Amino acid sequence: MSNSVCLNGLAYKKDYMKKILEIEVDKIIKPIETSDGAGVKLKRSIGVEPNYFDPFLMLDEFGSENKDDYVAGFPAHPHRGIETVTYMLAGNFKHKDSTGGEGKMKAGDVQWMKTGSGIIHSEMPAMKEGKLHGFQLWINMPAKLKMSKPEYYYIDKEKMNVHNDEEKSVKVIAGNFENSKGFFEQHNVEPIYFDISLNKNKKFNFNLPLTHNSFVYLIEGEIKIGNKSHEKIKDSTLILLTQGDELKVEAITKSKFLLVSGKPIGEQIARGGPFVMNTKAEILEAINDYQRGTFVK
Repeated sequence: MSNSVCLNGLAYKKDYMKKILEIEVDKIIKPIETSDGAGVKLKRSIGVEPNYFDPFLMLDEFGSENKDDYVAGFPAHPHRGIETVTYMLAGNFKHKDSTGGEGKMKAGDVQWMKTGSGIIHSEMPAMKEGKLHGFQLWINMPAKLKMSKPEYYYIDKEKMNVHNDEEKSVKVIAGNFENSKGFFEQHNVEPIYFDISLNKNKKFNFNLPLTHNSFVYLIEGEIKIGNKSHEKIKDSTLILLTQGDELKVEAITKSKFLLVSGKPIGEQIARGGPFVMNTKAEILEAINDYQRGTFVK
């Protein structure tokens, strides 16, 4: 009987531990409508609310069928101390930067740029009409890498791995899902970036690292996350998740969403427009370098 009690107690403890590791909704946030570049209309969530979700600095969704909302694009501008990840869902963008990187992004492609010590680039629509839709995510860089040599990666959609089954489709931009691997084998924040399409009434289950901060961005549809009740989550919504290792997402209607996760850097940051460093002095140095024409190392 004593052994039975112990075993039952152990089973209860394991069950309890499992429950506290389940991932739930922490906060549901509707992005604000704003503009950037030369007047491109977009919806911004991270960067406003929340201001910083370590290691993620900013998340923008840009999209419109009205050319006036995007045609002016993002003319040449500088960055230092961050990584930018641009993911196109519809339309085409032309990219050109001070590393010599140049190309045309089409629907499904990803541009991953490590700005390091400094990069000047432009992103301009390669279209004069039609639908343009995509995302740009800013990821912080640790102090030891902020002045590293800039790097530019263009990831063609044809080279990205996609998991497909009867319930879902998972495009793996970063991280691993089942037998599908993302672009980076090694990265300091160990990023996970999935584009997930989930059929109605089907579920997506995934184990996330306990060390990571994670969010879901619902592009379209309606979803339920975790086991606890929460308000309805519908189109263009940011959902910050609690830390844990077991994520469960159910599609109330056919849905499409991003799952993004990264290991926090845990360092103080200082912002100055397109520059993100660790101190105000470093921001002033970046501004002075740009004004003196010594920005690109």
